Amino acid sequence: MDEVIIRKAVQEDCGSMLELIKELAAYEKALHEVTLTLDQFIKDGFGESPVWKAFIAEYHHEIIGISLFYDRYSTWKGRRLYLEDLVVTEKFRGKQVGKKLFETTMGYGKSEQYSGMVFQVLSWNELAINFYKKYSPKFDDEWLNVSIEFKV
Repeated sequence: MDEVIIRKAVQEDCGSMLELIKELAAYEKALHEVTLTLDQFIKDGFGESPVWKAFIAEYHHEIIGISLFYDRYSTWKGRRLYLEDLVVTEKFRGKQVGKKLFETTMGYGKSEQYSGMVFQVLSWNELAINFYKKYSPKFDDEWLNVSIEFKV
């Protein structure tokens, strides 16, 4: 897979990125939860106050994977990188694309002097858990995920 190029996302990538996000949501049996529009996604990544950044995995000009992340702040650790999504389209899984994206994201965090990177993984997603275990992560079973939805 030497032909896979990892690069920073640009606005023109957003449609393909959103399709990969929906592919991930379908894999997680939660496609109905994706309410984000393409316009909002573009605004949030490339508008006046961008919230997220991403790296793209590209193979022969086709976007086959993304690593989408943003800033998080810990009052104990300082700046942290929050990895929201690491997605590789199904036919390219197991071919080191996720590894390239993940390691590029970690490299970015280190070069920008973040104190670390945090993310979530579903407890039933053994493939993802085994992938992350290669990087000696700290799995935390003490904290609960909490979410409050706002009506916009």
